[in-house]
Amino acid sequence: MLNRRKFFGAMTAGAAAVAAPGLIPSAKAHACSASAPSEAEIKAALAAAYTAHKGVSEGQNADYIPALAKVPSRYFGIALASADGQVREVGDSRQPFTIQSISKPFTMALVMQESGPKLIEDSVGVDATGQAFNAIFAIEQHRGREMNPLVNPGAIATVGNIKGASPDEAWGKIIRFYSACAGRQLQVDAEVYKSESETNQRNRAIGALMSAYERFPMDPEAATDLYTRQCSVSASARDLAIMAATLAFGGRNPVTGQQVIDRALVPGILAVMATAGLYDDSGKWLFQCRLPAKSGVGGGLIAVAPGRFGVAAFSPPLDEAGNSVRSQRAIIDIAQALNANPFAQFG
Repeated sequence: MLNRRKFFGAMTAGAAAVAAPGLIPSAKAHACSASAPSEAEIKAALAAAYTAHKGVSEGQNADYIPALAKVPSRYFGIALASADGQVREVGDSRQPFTIQSISKPFTMALVMQESGPKLIEDSVGVDATGQAFNAIFAIEQHRGREMNPLVNPGAIATVGNIKGASPDEAWGKIIRFYSACAGRQLQVDAEVYKSESETNQRNRAIGALMSAYERFPMDPEAATDLYTRQCSVSASARDLAIMAATLAFGGRNPVTGQQVIDRALVPGILAVMATAGLYDDSGKWLFQCRLPAKSGVGGGLIAVAPGRFGVAAFSPPLDEAGNSVRSQRAIIDIAQALNANPFAQFG
């Protein structure tokens, strides 16, 4: 009897046999032919998305973190960073807010850079859990395995695998890495950090349970505190568009020119963003937008069009899954307008 892993192993072997030379056309015959969008096309796409969704009144701010509930719901900004290092913006694109779970793929990148992708795959996992982002049952189901770095248990474990002699050393690595991806020095919003620290009892329990299953070596209280701090980093839609573009261009920040992330690591990061980037609605998002993305309950959303651009939007009101209503709709429109679907580049 085949278990799940053996079944998929057999399927993979079968697919390899079907793909033997001579049985299917060469991949070169279907090379991607997408070109970079022009400045006029980008400006038109941003303006149209902003105008179409500025008046949307659906959703509500996250209220389980008191500081987030106070952010004005009217804020709405979009930014897009392209290969030439230019950033086009509309609306409240420079309004700072806390990045929350948008921090997760970048900490994943940091750990992969330090210790290699196998550590993430073996200690945290890269599977979509099919459960809520803070589900404790998901931990118990596989004894802390088969998570991913974009749900809270996997994210805390990812932080807990950062190398360092102290939490301060680990934090220094996190904030320097984020800042290099953004192209400027980022900082923590002290008010939000305090608010989250006072209400993160569930995350502390999650960290302790993941530690009990030996998913990371750091003290669980320290790992959870660092995770809370990274979620409280303040940035704007402009900053996040540059961070997304750093992923879009193989780990190279197109504004500063710095190679922040090893190019070979980026496809794995984008794969996890594609399958687990928008909480319980990750599948719906990928079906509708087709771009790897990551949302945060602060109202931010980034999406990556590999080789073409990084885009970010900010609007605090969230849907029931915890994703910004306006940001999703705006980025879907922009991706469609700029022909950014990576699954439809058939040559």
